[in-house]
Amino acid sequence: MSASLLILIPLLPLIGFLINGIGFKTIPKGAVGIIGTLAVVASFVLSVMTFQAFLAAGSQPVIVPLFDWITVGNLNIPFSFQVDQLSLLMLMIITGVGSLIHIYSIGYMHHDEGFGKFFAYLNLFLFFMLLLVLGSNYVIMFIGWEGVGLCSYLLIGFWNKNTNYNNAARKAFIMNRVGDLGFLLGIFTIITTFGSVEYLEVFSQATDFEIGDPVIITITLLLFVGAMGKSAQIPLYTWLPDAMAGPTPVSALIHAATMVTAGIYMVIRSNVLYSLAPSTLEIVGIIGAATALFAASIGLLQNDIKKVLAYSTVSQLGYMFMGLGAMAYSASMFHVITHAFFKALLFLGAGSVIHAMSNEQDIRSMGGLRKKLPITFLTFLIATIAISGIPPFAGFFSKDEILAHVFEHNKLLWVIGVLGSLMTSFYMFRLLFLTFFGTFRGTHEQEHHLHESPASMTIPLVILAVLSALGGFIGVPEALHGTHHLAEFMSPLYDASRQVNPSAFLPTELSHSEEYLLMGVSVAVALVSAIVAYVMYVQKASVPAPDSQPKSALQGLVYNKYYVDELYDNVFVKSIKTLSNVLYSFGEFFIDLIVNAFVRLTQFLAGLLRKTQTGSTGDYVFAMVLGMVIILFWKLLL
Repeated sequence: MSASLLILIPLLPLIGFLINGIGFKTIPKGAVGIIGTLAVVASFVLSVMTFQAFLAAGSQPVIVPLFDWITVGNLNIPFSFQVDQLSLLMLMIITGVGSLIHIYSIGYMHHDEGFGKFFAYLNLFLFFMLLLVLGSNYVIMFIGWEGVGLCSYLLIGFWNKNTNYNNAARKAFIMNRVGDLGFLLGIFTIITTFGSVEYLEVFSQATDFEIGDPVIITITLLLFVGAMGKSAQIPLYTWLPDAMAGPTPVSALIHAATMVTAGIYMVIRSNVLYSLAPSTLEIVGIIGAATALFAASIGLLQNDIKKVLAYSTVSQLGYMFMGLGAMAYSASMFHVITHAFFKALLFLGAGSVIHAMSNEQDIRSMGGLRKKLPITFLTFLIATIAISGIPPFAGFFSKDEILAHVFEHNKLLWVIGVLGSLMTSFYMFRLLFLTFFGTFRGTHEQEHHLHESPASMTIPLVILAVLSALGGFIGVPEALHGTHHLAEFMSPLYDASRQVNPSAFLPTELSHSEEYLLMGVSVAVALVSAIVAYVMYVQKASVPAPDSQPKSALQGLVYNKYYVDELYDNVFVKSIKTLSNVLYSFGEFFIDLIVNAFVRLTQFLAGLLRKTQTGSTGDYVFAMVLGMVIILFWKLLL
């Protein structure tokens, strides 16, 4: 495996960032789009070549050393890349979906005055994301982890003339720092425990620990705090819905397909440690289930097209963590892949609608768009069916596999998962029907300008629609007479986990009839929800009431997102601001007091010394002679 080709995968987006970042004011828009997109497409091609080379070489991880980096005492941290099944899957998602989003952005952002800067930021984000998944140790992962957080801040607040957008960017940055502190403490504990941060060394030493070892539990909990921040789990989830302030391609790339899945990647990468800590996995599963249900319930009454998708993302991430909690590592990765397809498609489809509606995002002002935007409608429909878990689309296979593992692990969590699935189907079909069916509810001017998006935007939609429809066939369960190619491909990643916790990797105890029953239940609730949404919003043509109309107590609670933001604002933000103001006033008083005391003392002494300056030559000669006499006496006496 060529080191020079491998290093080009993250290096090409970095070069694209440097070219567009330095010359964004002078490079023509057409060239900016081509440079930024080609950098990512070339990375995708190299990723495919690396994938093929790895398959030809075997299934063992390949370490590609680049240079010696940090050496402190016995601790050595090389700058090297690790190529294995997990990093290759993430490479394909990041560069593949990233390429489509870059192509889409050429059309979507064409009229924006910050076009060049936007592509520079996108390229920089991909560089850090690729660094995150390619690094062979936790420190390189942390560099990428922090880098994507920085780029998220830049892209969420891209339209920085809007104060609300700046606040959203700041909120995302600060909340991620809370999680990152836990992640950093986890890395320090790994260094203390294992004397290394290299994955292969840490995981090899970890096999000597007993299941439930307190040190391993501490490490996994701290790492999970980092995952909670980056992957928007309770209680660190509120930044992601606000992050919809960024341009829609940003939502598709960062907040659907790549950055928010970094926490999932980190847990799967550390599967040996988590397999040794079942109590941590219980916490992971419970928080995942709570997040999935909580966010799905909020999505039921949202009217901003991007906010619905944002809470959907939080909910789907909860499903992934539910799978991880049941040690269904491959199933969670399966859902990461399918979610990248259909959620990127949903966001890009929403962007196409917003583009046609002259930046209108309220679904109450839409309706009847399927005739004006046929390609957007058809692709959005496919993505809606996929996320709802209706066969044979991609989301059915991945979500069903997670629910099957969760059912074996904990029946209560499975019930929560099914309830979340019911809500997901309802709010997604509600979004589809209110946007594309019925009569148009916008202004006459908006209706006059309705048109399908250009080819640069619709071609990525079509490609993602195909992937959303067919992507699930990489993991067809045995009960449906298929082969789970993804699970077979990822199996070598769990060799050490099988060694330390073999009982967790025994074949499923579910019979085929039980699996069919579970599939039937999940599909039935999705179809029932879709039918209910159809009756309400198509047959009865219901439209959500305007914000000015009074709501019931329960509706108000859900519509206002359970007032979690207000709770955080009162408990944390305002209290910290008050404390800061007190400390500022306290510090200002004492600092001024000390400074003013020195000023007055200096003024007093200067006044005394000034009296010695008489201007008389005789006085100065006398002072000089007196000084000489004093010095002589000093020397003679001492």
